[in-house]
Amino acid sequence: MRRRVKVPARRWLRAWQLSALSLAALCGGGYYALSASGENGSAQLSGSLPNFTLLLAGRDVIYCYYHQPCKDQNQRQGVIQTANTDTLMLVKVQGKRVSVLSIPRDTNVGPFDPRKPAAEQKVNGKYWDGGPQALVQAVETITGERVDNYLIVRTEDAARVIDALGGLDVTVPTGGIEWVDQAAGVNLKLAAGPHHLVGDEAVWYLRVRKGFGDDYGRIDHQKQALSQLASKLTSARGLSALPTILSVMGHVETNLDPSLLQTVQPVLSQFKLSFATLPTDTIPRSFNLAVDRQKLAQVWGNGVPAEASSNVTVLIEDASGAQLGEAMQRALQAAGYPHVRLSRLPQSDERSQVFTQADVEAAQTLADELGLPRLQGERFAVEPGQVGVLLGSDAKEQFAALTTFSPTSAP
Repeated sequence: MRRRVKVPARRWLRAWQLSALSLAALCGGGYYALSASGENGSAQLSGSLPNFTLLLAGRDVIYCYYHQPCKDQNQRQGVIQTANTDTLMLVKVQGKRVSVLSIPRDTNVGPFDPRKPAAEQKVNGKYWDGGPQALVQAVETITGERVDNYLIVRTEDAARVIDALGGLDVTVPTGGIEWVDQAAGVNLKLAAGPHHLVGDEAVWYLRVRKGFGDDYGRIDHQKQALSQLASKLTSARGLSALPTILSVMGHVETNLDPSLLQTVQPVLSQFKLSFATLPTDTIPRSFNLAVDRQKLAQVWGNGVPAEASSNVTVLIEDASGAQLGEAMQRALQAAGYPHVRLSRLPQSDERSQVFTQADVEAAQTLADELGLPRLQGERFAVEPGQVGVLLGSDAKEQFAALTTFSPTSAP
């Protein structure tokens, strides 16, 4: 997706959010949670559609010496860098709708107390302070949602899950990406344009901030990757990846019951995915962030569904390689969207999607009409009053009927 990076006038501290962990969590945890039952989880699958929440957390590596991880990743003595959970996602399943909320690592838990160190009040340190339950309580305080289940993963298995699902197709923004850290074993150099990433490169891409402006920009491109991988779970490739995912899930901290894991995949194809970022405001004289509860209800998409509006402008980015953009433009205009703009991009294997910043209800309505995932983010290249539609190479199959609206098909 084409992006215009907006860099806010705030200075960020640590820049290495281990986002790839969430891939292993979402891909494996989705299977886990939908099959969970009993005292430890509230997910129900038999006889009715599931309704539950799941907290996905990516746990950092702990270090005993400079650039040297501890041999025992569970030790708590002699540590120079603790295991924060910089990647946090709350998944809410309501019947066929699955909403994924990314929580920035600097989010303050409860009211800010200027008498206490700011770092101690951030959500990303609560796991180290008190384990999974402390982290669950912190997320409940921030979001106002009950957290039924948790799943905490580490970095080492993320590449295995990505590879098992066939890798990631990404579009690197103008200027390219370069991240070299010899001490950490990172060597990522990607020119602008489309790339297919596997293994460590895919993991590094999801951790890098350079090229995406800031942590919010990075969270936005994480959503796109998660949407892509989640779509693969319902494919033949997803079924063949099940043994690898099962193996990975044996290494995580969770209160979920995996006993019915193999029965879940047929249900996944019924779900409608949406992704959003927790709305926050900067707390004065700190780097901590305060949740905006009023805006949170909007990005969750809990409002009344919007109808096709003459006030919203739809921006179509056609990267299908099949020139479907003009046909989509005609179809949307016929469906009641008079303001539709079209731009043509090089073919991309990224998945088709609907994206927005502020117009969540309109975007959700359009996503439901098109059968696409909806992504809300802080750095997507849309203005208020605009909703974007990216047509990837999968649009050739998904929107084959668009030829009805092609000029060449007119009588």
